[in-house]
Amino acid sequence: MKINHEIGSNASLVLYVILMITVVVVVDILFFRHRFRERLIANIAIVLVFAAFYLMLLRRG
Repeated sequence: MKINHEIGSNASLVLYVILMITVVVVVDILFFRHRFRERLIANIAIVLVFAAFYLMLLRRG
């Protein structure tokens, strides 16, 4: 059942992206509301960390 595996994989990727967006928004609101540069740097760092985890852990399976 390759189709079911692809659907599950796509669903997990969508959930992972939603989690990443949620973390970015929460960090923006809680810590960097009025600081543009710091918020931009933090957002880039968060995306890079999520990308690293995706490449290391989720792509293996």
